[in-house]
Amino acid sequence: MRLISAQGEQLGIMPLAEAMAKASEADLDLVKISPNAVPPVCKLMDYGKYRFEQTKRDKEAKKNQRIVEIKEVRMSPGIDVNDFNVKVRNAQRFLADGNRVKVAVRFRGREMAHTDIGKRLLEKFAADCAEVATMDKEPKLDGRHMTMFLSCRQTKDNKK
Repeated sequence: MRLISAQGEQLGIMPLAEAMAKASEADLDLVKISPNAVPPVCKLMDYGKYRFEQTKRDKEAKKNQRIVEIKEVRMSPGIDVNDFNVKVRNAQRFLADGNRVKVAVRFRGREMAHTDIGKRLLEKFAADCAEVATMDKEPKLDGRHMTMFLSCRQTKDNKK
């Protein structure tokens, strides 16, 4: 097997017993780095310290990542102007926080015959949110619901 020292320099190709002896002599662990290579590659390292540093890096990366939630705004085709404006303001607030917004229009009974009203409503919603959002998915009828997704527009000042 090919052996690599703890500092990263190659010690050459040697049998397993000799590699194990060098590891115990240096008071380190013998770790297979690439077992499928010909010959297999092993490295001398302190495996406990390596695992500790790996979990520390993972925690740091997790702390810095931002989880984007999907917020939902529901309406009906017969929504009034003021109620519509309130829904738009809520969606703009969600988008300003960096979340995606799912806008849904629910059709009941005879409203299913007028899905074009719902489509126009969603397009107007997207137009009202255009300065802070882009449309991810076009309005699409799915059973009794017509949905559309909006995500926040990325600018230099709101990238995190």
